[in-house]
Amino acid sequence: MAEVLREIGMIARALDSIANIEFKEYDLTRGQYLYLVRICENPGIIQEKLAEMIKVDRTTASRAIKKLEANGFIEKRADSTNKKIKMIFPTEKGKAIAPNISKENDHSERVALQGLSEAETALLSGLLQRVRNNVETDWEYVKKGYKRDY
Repeated sequence: MAEVLREIGMIARALDSIANIEFKEYDLTRGQYLYLVRICENPGIIQEKLAEMIKVDRTTASRAIKKLEANGFIEKRADSTNKKIKMIFPTEKGKAIAPNISKENDHSERVALQGLSEAETALLSGLLQRVRNNVETDWEYVKKGYKRDY
């Protein structure tokens, strides 16, 4: 059997490592750039939805959000109808950095896909979406406290 997940993991770790090095100048560490760009794309998102979107647990998301807030990249605001709900918005500082994050993402995608035809890229994208959908089922199951049967 091909070691598909190992390959995907190596690609993800390499790209994450590159981004962490390049975004150090903005005081963004350990994947915080991913949270920031999703918040910029979805202003007013709540922490639970953000964690679900990125596929991390609430504790991990909470830590990253606190660091982004402490560094002035984002701010939390209470919902007008329910004060317990905290919506997350990028600050001007966060908005100013987001285009650089998008440029890095676009560059990384171009490098990763170089030499692939449009048809191959579309096929790869479709296959990866199917793989993600398969994994999401287990992710949701385990997240609810269940154990998978190997």
